[in-house]
Amino acid sequence: MSVVKINAVSVPEGMGADFMDRFAKRVGSVENQPGFEEFLLLEPTDDNDRFFVFTRWASEEAFDAWINSNDFAAAHAHVAEEAAQVTEHGHGEFDGEASEARSGHGEHAPGGHGHGGHGGPVGVSAELLAFDVIERVTGSS
Repeated sequence: MSVVKINAVSVPEGMGADFMDRFAKRVGSVENQPGFEEFLLLEPTDDNDRFFVFTRWASEEAFDAWINSNDFAAAHAHVAEEAAQVTEHGHGEFDGEASEARSGHGEHAPGGHGHGGHGGPVGVSAELLAFDVIERVTGSS
């Protein structure tokens, strides 16, 4: 049965468009990874600041292979740079996209408009949630 990885990323007010833009321009090719089944980027529709990055994989091994792949490394190359910028510019503690990369989830393109307009991170914290799929029901359309 499939496994699901959900990265809950807190995004500051006004940065949602930048966060979504990074996914639209993603560098990695998760769609072509062996064992990849599904990706969803979920935007909050209420006052919540957390976006959810949902991926479904055929197995834990398929997910592990993705996070250890060159495609994953390329998709997350900007994370270390952004974390260094945050530290260098004194914008407070940051673990959003860096946590995301360590947890092996998500695909952001380099660049973009970040915190404070300096090209830094658009997420301020992230939490990886992991699940086994027990039951799945889809529509008939």
